[in-house]
Amino acid sequence: MSPVIQKCGRNASASLQDLLIHNRLSGKGGVYAVCSAHPWVIDAAIQQAMENGSFLHIESTSSQVNQLGGYSGQTPSQFADFVHAAARRMELPHDQILLGGDHLGPFPWRTEASNSALNKACEIARACVLAGYRKLHLDASMACADDAKVLSEQTVARRAVVLCEAAEEAVKCLPPGTDLPLYVIGTEVPVPGGESAMGAPPALTTVESLRQTLQVFREAFDERGLSAAWQRVIAVVVQPGVEFGDNLVFAYDRAKARSLSAGLPSSPSLVYEAHSTDYQSPGALAQMVEDHFAILKVGPWLTFAFREAVFALSAIEQELLTGEKSQRLSQVREALDEAMLRKPIYWRSYYQGDERQLRIARAYSYSDRCRYYWHEKSVQTEIERLIENLTARALPLTLISQYLPLEYAAIRAEKIENEPGAIIRYHIQFVLRSYATACGMV
Repeated sequence: MSPVIQKCGRNASASLQDLLIHNRLSGKGGVYAVCSAHPWVIDAAIQQAMENGSFLHIESTSSQVNQLGGYSGQTPSQFADFVHAAARRMELPHDQILLGGDHLGPFPWRTEASNSALNKACEIARACVLAGYRKLHLDASMACADDAKVLSEQTVARRAVVLCEAAEEAVKCLPPGTDLPLYVIGTEVPVPGGESAMGAPPALTTVESLRQTLQVFREAFDERGLSAAWQRVIAVVVQPGVEFGDNLVFAYDRAKARSLSAGLPSSPSLVYEAHSTDYQSPGALAQMVEDHFAILKVGPWLTFAFREAVFALSAIEQELLTGEKSQRLSQVREALDEAMLRKPIYWRSYYQGDERQLRIARAYSYSDRCRYYWHEKSVQTEIERLIENLTARALPLTLISQYLPLEYAAIRAEKIENEPGAIIRYHIQFVLRSYATACGMV
């Protein structure tokens, strides 16, 4: 475990800065950012942080959580309260939580004119700072309704700095001594949630492009009188060649990323923040950390794991309870698909094919667009019924072995209880442990 992780008396924000400096000096130690608002994922992430002995890094995107509620129905302050309440319940100290905003920018309002979209983006930046978020990814890379199809790097940088200015203004409303926001910048930013269509591996950012980005952003910060805030830019988002889509994953190729790995400037002491690292192998994740991709973002893989566990438990329920006349079985899969068909906005443009292919993609795609529907009341009702049905009786180990072999081994080793909640959390933690190991936390 990295010695930076467990420094006594250091809060999460300070620990992150120490850790990133350590990575630049040694190529060792990183941090994973859990980009999810899903309650089961949050609980699993808290449990994993406690097992790691590390701080908890949770981020919400501007689509999940914003001043209008986002698709999760939560504002930044409500999301912060939710995370802190879960942490208190599980006895993780308040100062060991680092909240971040991912893709903060015009993305949720990109169909509006740029002025309107940017104003709303500034509102969410302010709301995040006031809610206690201390790490903000400033992402103004997307075109709005009145923009050209592709924005110039100067336009992206200027808009990102407007967001930074809004965040810095909000800082003035915080109590004296409050940790100041840390920022992440960049123009080669993957689309939130994964690409909608891909046929070839994404092109890696070049060192020349990286240097141009840093120069353009530095000038934009200086023009707005934000030189002090520039000193709190800790990372830059680039494209390291990793990505995922509906049914494919592009793996990290260390040889191709070698020049980029060596291309970071000595000052400021930045690292890379790697987006779309979901579904990478443990070895690839470890290599990325060593190559100064010290902040690994993970999101869809975690709700993908949640879905795997829930579907497996549904199969066990079918085997165990089918034929019992007094027992109503849950209909999780049916309720989820019905919700997706009723409101196709979150998946329709991501999946292609005939009805059979679409049905499979809605449930099993790496893009995991079904994550947008778990909060639907009809789906929640069926999940609750599933857990209630399986909690009311002992689950046969033979069925767990058949459908959930990882959890079977953990139960046999007395690492977890044989009950649905523990099984679901453990399945999500299996993903988190790969990240924790790559980051030197275990």
